[in-house]
Amino acid sequence: MNKIENDTILRAFRGEKTEHTPVWFMRQAGRSQPEYRKLKEKYSLFEITHQPELGAYVTRLPVEQYGVDAAILYKDIMSPLPSLGVDVEIKKGIGPVIYNPITSKADVEKLGEIDPESDVPYVLDTIRLLTKEQLTVPLIGFSGAPFTLASYMIEGGPSKNYNKTKSLMYSEPMTWFALMDKLADMTITYVRAQVKAGAKAIQIFDSWVGALNVEDYRTYIKPVMKRIFEELRSEGVPLILFGVGARHLVHEWNDLPIDVLGLDWRMSITEARQAGITKPLQGNLDPSILLSDWDVIEERAKRIIDEGREHPSHIFNLGHGVTPDIQPETLKRLTHLIHEYSKSN
Repeated sequence: MNKIENDTILRAFRGEKTEHTPVWFMRQAGRSQPEYRKLKEKYSLFEITHQPELGAYVTRLPVEQYGVDAAILYKDIMSPLPSLGVDVEIKKGIGPVIYNPITSKADVEKLGEIDPESDVPYVLDTIRLLTKEQLTVPLIGFSGAPFTLASYMIEGGPSKNYNKTKSLMYSEPMTWFALMDKLADMTITYVRAQVKAGAKAIQIFDSWVGALNVEDYRTYIKPVMKRIFEELRSEGVPLILFGVGARHLVHEWNDLPIDVLGLDWRMSITEARQAGITKPLQGNLDPSILLSDWDVIEERAKRIIDEGREHPSHIFNLGHGVTPDIQPETLKRLTHLIHEYSKSN
């Protein structure tokens, strides 16, 4: 196993005070990098992830180019779904398209179970390659959360309103909870395999759960999330939860057995602390800021760093993922600013 030379982010995940604010960026691997775009001229996302050498190359690029404190495994939250029998394709400009959407309990009952070593060996081989030979910073593995995965599986693709998803949830609760249990089992098994292969932290992306109100979250989602995190505690790695547009759910998340709570840009670090959130926080620069002049980027980043340093511990990140039009040089410059400015504060 390669030695981790920079464990700053792991200490921050555990709530320890660090000499500087650690940073990584969601979607730092791929999208905006010219080397990645060149690969995408030849291979699809799934084709890259099925080749461990290519997947490892894309994963480690931002560590080498930007100097971030962690790598995030290059794959997609859709990666494990084919093993359950989900017919999914990631289409350029659209995102995941699912050709056999869930419409009934019978559809849920048809779903299989994941055996990571046989179903997604390329994911695990990529982790092993990175952690045994190539990385000197921690590798973050991840999975989609049941609600977010279910929203794609029911809608058939991305959605703006999640009408089909909510309709199934409200009108067929038994079917809904059966689907949640299937996806929870998959998530637990999949995450455990990533940790066994060498991942040093795990982020669960419940990207779209902010579409639910607090009452519905407590009823339809929180019990399954509690089970997932309770079962993953035994893996001994930091657990991060992140979603978009979910500031109204932060108290529910703070109750869960997670280590780190990820914020998007709609709630500041200070607001979260004033609201009584006690866990280490991750976030939360609006990605669109990175298309502004450097003076604007610097001012906004320093404000977040200052807020984060007031209450250990804070991990700098964006409030969502890197967009394709963000320049790699901007991310490199921002990483340097975060490290140097936080050292002096």
